[in-house]
Amino acid sequence: MNNLFDLVSFKTSKMVTRKYSTSFSLGIYFLDKKFHDAIYAIYGFVRFADEIVDTFHDYDKEALLQKFKLDTYQAIEDGISLNPVLHSFQKVVNLYKIDLDLIETFLQSMEMDLSKQTYSQKQYEKYILGSAEVVGLMCLKIFVEGNNEAYENLKYYAMKLGSAFQKINFLRDLNADYFQLGRVYFPGVDMQQFDYNTKSAIEKDIELDFDLGYEGIRRLPKSSQLGVYVAYVYYYQLFKRIKNLPPSEILTKRIRIPNNKKIRLLFKSYIKHALNLL
Repeated sequence: MNNLFDLVSFKTSKMVTRKYSTSFSLGIYFLDKKFHDAIYAIYGFVRFADEIVDTFHDYDKEALLQKFKLDTYQAIEDGISLNPVLHSFQKVVNLYKIDLDLIETFLQSMEMDLSKQTYSQKQYEKYILGSAEVVGLMCLKIFVEGNNEAYENLKYYAMKLGSAFQKINFLRDLNADYFQLGRVYFPGVDMQQFDYNTKSAIEKDIELDFDLGYEGIRRLPKSSQLGVYVAYVYYYQLFKRIKNLPPSEILTKRIRIPNNKKIRLLFKSYIKHALNLL
């Protein structure tokens, strides 16, 4: 294998991650360095698939996603791809023996975004499983480094943490999802009557996922614990900001954490981890 091509491919996935998500990049930074390239590769793959269904409005999204899917499996089978994001991803899939079912489940959720506008409870759960929970499991495969017993013990918690993150994304992006893409992920929710009761019910569900996700973080190996905890702290702070805002404000703008606040959160997270206070 051409080591220079591998290097370029992983650097491409790293660049994709940093351009698209500063918060996710910060989380990766606090992982053990041996995990950096692998997690960048997973994010790059997930980001490109999501980009197809969310932004390529002037193109045949279905055809693009189908080609991306075929190219992904071909890359994994061949052990190489001239698409650097897929090349780095297949390296990680083959090295850590990531189950192809996880990848298929993720891609099925992306396919749902091509046509689904509103979701039943069953469809909602299926979408979250594919778009977030299995992504958490891909990362967990890397963190446990082949320890199948640890993977099975942490699997449920990793899925719940991914679920919490995705549901926060849904709340944060209500404006864009509904007014720009015509999507309503939360089942049984009428966006014309999005009120405090509706918002509160969603938040209670998210709180349960966060509690279970945090328990999983406490059980992670030290090599990955701080990085995942940083992501948790960022999302939980975002969750608290959303809880304190009226429904009307959630519908009219995308809620963010200011950069200076992010720095303070990172510092507090590092200290808490260093003192074994998780």
